Amino acid sequence: MGKADIGLVGLGVMGANLALNIAEKGFKVAVFNRTTSRTHAFVEEAGPLAENIVPCETLEALAEAIALPRPIILMVQAGEAVDQQIAALKPLLARDDIIIDAGNANFRDTRRRMAALAEAGPQFVGMGVSGGEEGARHGPSIMVGGEESSYRRIKPILEAIAARHEGEACQAWLGPDGAGHFVKTIHNGIEYADMQMIAEIYGILRDGHGLSAGEIAPIFAEWNRGRLNSYLIEITAAVLAADDPATGQPMVDVILDRAGQKGTGRWSAIEAQTLGIPATAIEAAVAARSLSAMKEEREAAEKRFGAPAPAAGPVSAEALAILEQALFAGKIVAYAQGFSVMAAASREFGWNLPLGTVARIWRAGCIIRSQFLGEMAAAFDEAREIENLLATPAFAPLIEAAHPHLRRVVARSAEAGLPVPALSAALAHFDTFRRARGTANLIQAQRDFFGAHGFERVDSEGSHHGNWQES
Repeated sequence: MGKADIGLVGLGVMGANLALNIAEKGFKVAVFNRTTSRTHAFVEEAGPLAENIVPCETLEALAEAIALPRPIILMVQAGEAVDQQIAALKPLLARDDIIIDAGNANFRDTRRRMAALAEAGPQFVGMGVSGGEEGARHGPSIMVGGEESSYRRIKPILEAIAARHEGEACQAWLGPDGAGHFVKTIHNGIEYADMQMIAEIYGILRDGHGLSAGEIAPIFAEWNRGRLNSYLIEITAAVLAADDPATGQPMVDVILDRAGQKGTGRWSAIEAQTLGIPATAIEAAVAARSLSAMKEEREAAEKRFGAPAPAAGPVSAEALAILEQALFAGKIVAYAQGFSVMAAASREFGWNLPLGTVARIWRAGCIIRSQFLGEMAAAFDEAREIENLLATPAFAPLIEAAHPHLRRVVARSAEAGLPVPALSAALAHFDTFRRARGTANLIQAQRDFFGAHGFERVDSEGSHHGNWQES
């Protein structure tokens, strides 16, 4: 049946769907899975697409099945499994072949792997893929890092399989070494914050106003027709409207309130801290997931301290409008923080990240796709060096109009005992950001008092010390 255009290792949910996507776009894909039975079952289940799939029982057969120079996608679990797969493939490949790690890798591992393969090869590409199972099958957002020459060789396939927004493929080369995986990591950090803020608004409606999941679902569906239009708002409405066939209850009500995480959100928070960039909404979302895992402790604490009772009466149209605006403000801050982290990393690692392009390829396919990403792309196109999206002409008026509603929601939630950690962090970030004279002068005085760290004066240059013992 001729040589394959590309290979793929790992036929889990994401790998299988990506292989079907490639085959559907007219490319021949050779596939290998550690469990041979899975490889053959996958081909049998592929239907008419099987004619574009070459099943391989060994890595040697996989390498032989692909036309030179050979690109091979790894869709295996991030971490040690990737290193093992590279080690197994390396003796079978030539210097010009390309290994493409399309998992959720830590960008520091990607840089390490790329450096290790630099001299003898094969070439290495770190590729972030967002969109989940559905995206992998029908069009993800693709973020590529590595040598641009390697990217150009696989670009035709990536353009074909990527999501499209107004005819434009949502894929791009973003820079050398770990750039692609770093951008995917921050994408996931923003995703954490976005999901947490949505959950906090859900909590206000459920615990603060006593609404059922079925009553909350149409609220999110209506918001999705307005400025909050986004994939996560869309699926929130669908999730809340779904019933459990076993019990007849709303599906969300039978799900344990203990959220999982695979590391990318935590990496986002760690890298933000390492770079010295405040990403407080992301950090709060990561902490909230960790706290959610403490189920037994939380149950004991509710018995000891009690929980707030729902407010009496239905939620008003005015209250819903305030919640909508508050969520909009919080989302803008979270996205702004994420882009600030990427800008700092671009400077630190010499990537020259095209942040406007990042916003554009997130407009379709990825989990955090939303209508205002187009406005973010335009903002970066107008002024490439942007330290904070909140200060841009496009977003300053939006946050100016929305933050009073965020303030009202955070204040009322605090009074009612309703936890809104990510929304609170977003508000605190905005309030700190807009204050020219903050309170760090006291912190500098304290540091100098106990550690003689020195401080700058407002009226003269250089480092100074206070006469604290004489005061």
